[in-house]
Amino acid sequence: MGVVGIRLTFSVSRRCDILGRALKNLDGLLQMPYGCGEQNMALLAPNIYILHYLKGTQQLTAAIMEKATNFLTSGYQRQLNYKSADGAYTTFGTGPGNTWLTAFVVRSFAKAQSFIFIDPRKIEESKTWLQHKQQENGCFEKSGKLFHNGMKGGVSDEVTLSAYVTAAFLEMNTSQHDPVMIQSLACLKESLSDLSNTYTTALLAYVFTLAGDVETRAHLLQHLDTVAVREGGFLYWSQTAAETSASLSVEISSYVLLAKLSASPTAEDLGYASGIIRWLTGQQNYYGGFSSTQDTVVALQALALYSTLVFSAEGWSTVTVQAPSSQLTFDVNQGNKLLYQEEALQDVSGKYRLEVKGTCVSQISATYNIPTPADVTTLSVKTQIHCANTITVSMYSGKEETTNMVILDIKMLSGFSPDPESLKSLKRGLLVSRVEQKEDHVLVYLEELSKDTPINHSLEIIQELPVDNLKPAVVKIYDYYQPGPSLTKLYSNSTLTHFRGSIRLNSSYKLMFPSVTQRNDTFMFFYHVSVR
Repeated sequence: MGVVGIRLTFSVSRRCDILGRALKNLDGLLQMPYGCGEQNMALLAPNIYILHYLKGTQQLTAAIMEKATNFLTSGYQRQLNYKSADGAYTTFGTGPGNTWLTAFVVRSFAKAQSFIFIDPRKIEESKTWLQHKQQENGCFEKSGKLFHNGMKGGVSDEVTLSAYVTAAFLEMNTSQHDPVMIQSLACLKESLSDLSNTYTTALLAYVFTLAGDVETRAHLLQHLDTVAVREGGFLYWSQTAAETSASLSVEISSYVLLAKLSASPTAEDLGYASGIIRWLTGQQNYYGGFSSTQDTVVALQALALYSTLVFSAEGWSTVTVQAPSSQLTFDVNQGNKLLYQEEALQDVSGKYRLEVKGTCVSQISATYNIPTPADVTTLSVKTQIHCANTITVSMYSGKEETTNMVILDIKMLSGFSPDPESLKSLKRGLLVSRVEQKEDHVLVYLEELSKDTPINHSLEIIQELPVDNLKPAVVKIYDYYQPGPSLTKLYSNSTLTHFRGSIRLNSSYKLMFPSVTQRNDTFMFFYHVSVR
C-alpha cells in the first residue's frame, strides 16, 4: 500500500509523565463530533481526572486551573440540555431517560464539584431516578438506547449495565451498606458463575474493589490474569481471542488497572500495573486521547490514578535524539516541568539513536496518508446513476446482528452547500438520530444498522460558487465507539466509489448516500460533480 505523504515527529511529554500530551490538548483529546449527550461528556470527564491528578500531586497551577475549569463549565452547561425534568439524561435530548448515560453523567458531575459549581439538586435528581430503576432482583433496569455494543455480551446486558451503575454510586462514596448497594451487589454476585465476557468481568472486578469485597475481587482478578494477553513487557485484555477491538481492549485493560490500584496497591500491584501502562500509552492518539469517548474517559481515569500513585516531585531528565543529519536534545527539570516540548525530525528514513538520562516519557509519532483500503466481501455497495441523481445502496453483512452508533460525515464539494429543505428531510430519515452542519461538513448520527439490510439516505447539495478544476470530496462513515483499523476482524470495509454527474449553475445536485455500517476501518468514498 503506497504512502501519500509522511511527517515524523519526536516529542517529550509535557511534564515528562504519561498525562503530558492529554494535558496539552484538554479541548481536543478526540477529533470526533460532540453532538450527543455522551459525546459531550468526552470534553468534560477527562478534564476532571487530570485536575484531580494535578491537585493530588500539588502541580495544579492557576493557568491550568482556569483553562480546565472553563472547559468543565461549558461542558456542564451543554450537558444540561440533555437532562429531562425527572433527572435522567438522554442521548439526543429527547425520548426516555438513558440509564447508562445518567450514571455516566452523575458520576462525572459528582467529581467535578471539587472544581466548579454543580447544582447539587441536579445530582440528587439523577441519583433518585437511578434508584427508581432498581428492580426486585437488585439489578438496574435498562432504559433508553444503549449505543455501545461493547457493553453487551456473554453475561447479560442487565449485569453489565448494573455493574456500571453500581460503580457510579460507589465512586460517589455511597456506602456498600446502603440498601440500594446491598441489593445491587447481591444481584451482581449471582452472575459470577459465568465470566465469559471479559469486559463485564473487568468492570465487576472494579466494582467489588470499590465495595471492599476482598474475596470476590481476588477471584475476579485471578480469572482475569489467566485470560490476559502478554506480549513482551506489555499486558492487556481483549474481549475474545479471535475478535479484538483496540477500543474495547483499552476499556477492559483500564478497568483491570483501576481494580488493581483502587485498594491500597502494593509494590507488586504497581509492578503488575506497569505492564498495562506500557500497553495503554501505546494506544493513545496524537492528542493524548484514545479512539472513542468511553475508552478515553476510562483510560485517562486509570492513567491519572497510576500517575498519582507513582508521582515524584524530584528528578530531572535529558533526552538526546541522534538523527542521520542532526541531533536534538530535550532537558526537563523542576523549572520547566510544565513545558510541553516537541520537535520535528528532518529525516524520514534512516537510523535513530535515543539516549535518556533520568526518568521520562518520550514518544515518536509518524503521521501519514494511505489510499483507501480495497474492497472486502462483507459489505456490498451498488451505485446507479440516473441523469443528475446518484443512488448508492450499501448493506452491512458483518458478524454482529447490528452495529454501534454510526457517524456519516459528508464533506461538501468546494463551492457547494447542503440544501436546507434536504437537510430537514434527512433529519427524518430512517434510523437518523441527529443531523449537524459544521462548516463544510454534514454529520449524520445513525442509531444502528442491521445485518443484511440495505439503507439509503439522500442529500441535495446546491452549487453557490463556480469552481474550476473541482476536486472530489470525501464522505467518512465509521462506528463511533470502535473506529480504526483494529476492527478488521469484527467488521468489514466498503468500496471506494467514484461517481460523476452533470449540473447547471445554481441548480441542485442530488446525491443518495449509503447509511453504511459498522466497519473495520474508516470507510471513505468520493463523490465528484463535473460542471459544464
